[in-house]
Amino acid sequence: MKLSVAMAAYNGEKYIKEQIDSIMCQIGMDDELCISVDPSTDETYRICNKMSEEDPRIKVSMGLGRGVKTNFEQAIKMCTGDIIFLSDQDDIWESNKIMDVLTCFIDTGALLIVHDAMVCNDDCSRALIPSYFKYRGSKPGTMANIAKNSYMGCCMAFRAELVPYCLPIPESVPMHDQWIGLVAERKGDVHFLNKQLIKYRRHSNNATDITHSEVGNMMKWRIAILNALMKVK
Repeated sequence: MKLSVAMAAYNGEKYIKEQIDSIMCQIGMDDELCISVDPSTDETYRICNKMSEEDPRIKVSMGLGRGVKTNFEQAIKMCTGDIIFLSDQDDIWESNKIMDVLTCFIDTGALLIVHDAMVCNDDCSRALIPSYFKYRGSKPGTMANIAKNSYMGCCMAFRAELVPYCLPIPESVPMHDQWIGLVAERKGDVHFLNKQLIKYRRHSNNATDITHSEVGNMMKWRIAILNALMKVK
């Protein structure tokens, strides 16, 4: 079974090497890390390219500069593995993450797995939220996750057979991870794994927020997601 990790990067020079190192020590020689780097004002692209030259399992492409949703879509399109893990550029994977997730795929037969995370400060020296699942009240269910999203991409992995159903990501939906999770619920089983398998780093440059958005936007997005899901065959 071949594994792929899809990472979207942008202005991530401060943390990206540490994150890549935490991934590469867990994947096999036939596996891959696929990084789409949106045009950045720092050294992110150079760092990724240099690491790719040193390890051919790392594949790097230039993103389209259209934001995090499109950047992740491009990274996923690069993947050739049977199982695809999503990764942010600035977290740290626990050393048992891949083994525990793969075991869960085997035990449950799930189409998609989302695991818990420890939310940490910017240098990962202190836990701000010991369990994201408990903080968020994470649980499966289409309507539950339209109302209050539990699908955090950096904690997700899914079988490649899901890709044709979730790509292209509709322009009308707010984020890639919520969309992929909801499509997985429509097409098969999802499993919530109660293990904190990453240190999720919170800092001023995070691309996403773990709190609620403005109420008007939430209502608009919920309607857009429902309409898009109705088109998934």
